Amino acid sequence: MTDTSEARSADGTAQGARQSGLSRLMRYVPMIAPVLLWAVPCVVLLHAGQHWPLPVRLGGTALFVTGLVVMPLAMVRGHGRRQQDRAAVVRDTLLGASWVLFTWSVLLGVLLRLALTVAGVGDGQSRARIVGYVVLGVAAVLLAWGYHEARRVPRVRQVDVQLPRLGPGLDGTRVALITDTHYGPLDRARWSERVCETVNSLEADLVCHTGDIADGTAERRRAQAVPLGTVRATRARVYVTGNHEYYSEAQGWVDLMDELGWEPLRNRHLLVERGGDTLVVAGVDDVTAESSGLAGHRAHLAGALDGADPDLPVLLLAHQPKFVDRAAAGGVDLQLSGHTHGGQIWPFHHLVRIDQPTVAGLSRHGTRTLLYTSRGTGFWGPPFRVFAPSEITLLVLRSPQRPPAQP
Repeated sequence: MTDTSEARSADGTAQGARQSGLSRLMRYVPMIAPVLLWAVPCVVLLHAGQHWPLPVRLGGTALFVTGLVVMPLAMVRGHGRRQQDRAAVVRDTLLGASWVLFTWSVLLGVLLRLALTVAGVGDGQSRARIVGYVVLGVAAVLLAWGYHEARRVPRVRQVDVQLPRLGPGLDGTRVALITDTHYGPLDRARWSERVCETVNSLEADLVCHTGDIADGTAERRRAQAVPLGTVRATRARVYVTGNHEYYSEAQGWVDLMDELGWEPLRNRHLLVERGGDTLVVAGVDDVTAESSGLAGHRAHLAGALDGADPDLPVLLLAHQPKFVDRAAAGGVDLQLSGHTHGGQIWPFHHLVRIDQPTVAGLSRHGTRTLLYTSRGTGFWGPPFRVFAPSEITLLVLRSPQRPPAQP
């Protein structure tokens, strides 16, 4: 008979060993990933049986090696202490291009070659060359389209959301949501103006920004963010911090949004009244706030709802969808979030799902709580969006009891 305490100790030791092994493996990911991103396409396009002339193989290999070397160097200069925007643009573009090339080299390098073999098309060399041409063609089309998708003003996505506790006077309340604008190395001041113009055309009662305004400090990205001051709402404009604010002096962004006329909901709430009914609009700091070391910054739902009538419906702004577990436990009716970008470049959404409960859209959590996750208004890093279009969201809140018709 085995003693249970000994068994638990053995299990704990084994689990600790597994976690330690995983931790050691994760240390090597930043070094291994760039090599794979460039090496796999290089092999598939140049060294997988195509038998290209020697100058083609040498020249092509040199290009891939250059990309592998330049990307981390541009990372250091663009996202390190120097914060050089041109270097950041080079690194981000190379990262996006290498991810697309890697993805389609893997997929087409296996599936298309298998299909050609089964169909009996050509010999090994011709099949390898067909795969190479198709991979390059698909990657080029997706990168061109993805760049256009990232840079355009997002389309408006309208979603009706029924909240059982919403009073009839609040039926039809219009909530505009923008998030993850990520003003950054590529100047998007004009894009910002056009986004704000689109938001104003929605004639919303409440406009929300759920964080990740920019990559960089408020002082540095001020020109791109200033158009947010032109946004109009009949009731309120509210904002919560995202994780990227905590990489770039978050308090500066809180102060700037306050200066531009937005209400920073830092673990507090306000009331929106309409037709004799009331909605609690609350917000929390991002879940990374506490580890940032900034005094007073943390995600504190109890503080956000302190003093609110528990019988009133609650709309909560929280940057990351994974906060929804706490929101459901706290009786929140609707949580609005961003952070995921919908994956931004397919198939990255599969990795996002490891960390977040949802990637995009409306979902239910628990018996009461709904979560809407936006795919984001801008883009982070690589200036591409592939099969993950950006959005400006208009949520129309619906009550189970419609107000009486006006005579």
